[in-house]
Amino acid sequence: MKMTNAFLSTTRVAPSALIKSAHLIERIGLAAIGSSCGLYVAAGLMRRGNELSGSGWIVLLMMLYGAFSFYVGIDLPGRPAQRSTPRRPEERNPGADAAQIFSAAGTFLVAMAAFLSVSIIVLDETVHGGLVALAGICWVVGSSFQIAAGTVARNYGMAEDVSG
Repeated sequence: MKMTNAFLSTTRVAPSALIKSAHLIERIGLAAIGSSCGLYVAAGLMRRGNELSGSGWIVLLMMLYGAFSFYVGIDLPGRPAQRSTPRRPEERNPGADAAQIFSAAGTFLVAMAAFLSVSIIVLDETVHGGLVALAGICWVVGSSFQIAAGTVARNYGMAEDVSG
C-alpha cells in the first residue's frame, strides 16, 4: 500500500477536501515567499537612501504585491504529456504556452532580484545605485509577469479551481 493511500484511509476527511486544503496551504506558502522577496528587494532599495524607497508604505506595498503575484502566478497546472504525433493547430492552447512562459520568466526575474538584493544586504557592500535600481525593476517586471501568467491561465481555462 502506498503511503498516500495509507494516509488517506486513516483520515476521516474526504480526499478532495484534503487535497484542496493542501493546495491552499501551498499557495499561502508561495505568497509568503513572494512577500519575502518583496521585503528583500525593498530592503536593498532602502540602501539607496532616497525618501521614496525608504518609506514604510513602499516596503509594505512591495511585500503585498509580491505575495499577490506568487499566489496568483506560480502554481499553474502542468502541461499534459506531449504526444509523439504533432498537434494540429486547432488543438493547441495558446494560453497554456503564454502562461508557462510568463510564469518561468517571472520566477527567474524575481529570484534574481531577490538574490541580488540579499547579496547586497548580507555582504554590506556599497554598490552603484543603478544596480539596486536594476534589482527593483527586475522584481517589478517579474512579479507582473507572474500576475499575467495567472491571469492568462485562468482566462484560457488551464486552472481547474481558481479560488485555491
